[in-house]
Amino acid sequence: MTDMDILANPLRIFPKKVEAACYNRGRLAMLRLGCPLRITLSLHRGLEVILDSNIWLCVDSFKDDQPVLAWREFKTFARDDLHQPIVCELWLYHSCAGLVMGSALDDLHQALDQLKIKQGEVSQPQ
Repeated sequence: MTDMDILANPLRIFPKKVEAACYNRGRLAMLRLGCPLRITLSLHRGLEVILDSNIWLCVDSFKDDQPVLAWREFKTFARDDLHQPIVCELWLYHSCAGLVMGSALDDLHQALDQLKIKQGEVSQPQ
């Protein structure tokens, strides 16, 4: 089974909303730091999120980047309200993904807040 086959076959799919501050910060980070952008989740040992324009994929870096969960299908077409949460889908790939699906997004939001992103000056925390 290839990586694309795995990503096309989740165990479960849930409707989800991502807070606007988290989504906007993630988009800004990708614009300034490049895409795809890999973020380490400090409160989840071994988990990292790979931010790309269409998918935010949470992987287990200790298991050769095995997919755990992903936020996908962001509903941003004709978006003019930057303060409203973004509707998306949460795809679960691992049997234990449900245990971290809420806290992983909170951890990602904190990690994005710690990035220092300014016009012309970009750095990631050490």
